[in-house]
Amino acid sequence: MKTYSLTPRDIDRKWYVVDASDKVLGRLASQIANRLRGKCKPEYSPHMDNGDYIIVVNCEKIRVTGNKLTEKKYYRHSGWVGSLKETSLEAMLARHPDRVITLAVRGMLPKTRLGRAMLKKLKVYVGPDHPHQAQKPQPLTLPFQGA
Repeated sequence: MKTYSLTPRDIDRKWYVVDASDKVLGRLASQIANRLRGKCKPEYSPHMDNGDYIIVVNCEKIRVTGNKLTEKKYYRHSGWVGSLKETSLEAMLARHPDRVITLAVRGMLPKTRLGRAMLKKLKVYVGPDHPHQAQKPQPLTLPFQGA
């Protein structure tokens, strides 16, 4: 019996829409990362990018638990001395709500070229509209909603 090895022409990618309204950020991000990697498929292989495309709408209506809204910080550094910038989750949701989900999912993907390719299949939009109607995305119901 031979071992089945996935090839690029065997990959079947689908498009899914996820509504982020009242979903807990971490639980949503982990399930999206799972779909982007393709771990939910029977032909999963860790060295191939065989995940699906995920469209996230209503990203500004995301929920967080505990005091994360004020205590969670995002850091960025330009490389110059003393240029470390700090932004709270509350300010990030006010200015760039799409980056909150993108950064959460990015932290759960591999830190390699393959992980960057997987992240390109994530499309995050503010509001209920998105420009991907031509791909005929299917609504995706995620198993864990969070408490």
